[in-house]
Amino acid sequence: MPLQNRVDPLGQLHATPARGAWFGNRGCLHDAAGVIRRHHQGMRWICCLTEFPPRKRPLLVPGRYTELFFLDEATAYAAGHRPCAECRRPAFKAFEALWDKQFGETGAAAIDQRLQAARWHGGGRRLVPVTARDVPPGAMVQRDEAVLLRGFERWWRWSFEGYAPVADPGAGLQLITPEPIAALMWRGLEVQRHRSAE
Repeated sequence: MPLQNRVDPLGQLHATPARGAWFGNRGCLHDAAGVIRRHHQGMRWICCLTEFPPRKRPLLVPGRYTELFFLDEATAYAAGHRPCAECRRPAFKAFEALWDKQFGETGAAAIDQRLQAARWHGGGRRLVPVTARDVPPGAMVQRDEAVLLRGFERWWRWSFEGYAPVADPGAGLQLITPEPIAALMWRGLEVQRHRSAE
């Protein structure tokens, strides 16, 4: 039976057999029986490599962080996660350099604090109204119930299995990717996307 540790672009956790290309965490979300009991713990939401030798461990160990999995880096960014400063050091340093240019801040703590305010508000996910032309490549929006990824030349509907091409979404969009991360995308932040959207 699949574990409830696959993350959608809105940051919600699901039990699905689909595999993820990236790993991450946002604290210990499960109880001693492995049942998810909370959405997040703390402000440090990170996206890691799925393999980082020599570490191997069973999933959902009581009292340890909850192992999360993302379809691709675009999904992790939409959910509000940043690159890990340990296993993804070069990616974190590139992210931090763009962050410093945009906000004049450095360090994981400052980044995490601003991201928490941008992704979470009043006990729920913060979504921002946006027009299609103001969405950078690599960012995601919501239109009705569909979640869409902005490509360089087209739009893609997201699912746990991958993307499917869709027509230009028109109006009535809400930006899912937190605004600070979307700003970095406009500055050239590289975003890995699932092969179905290449």
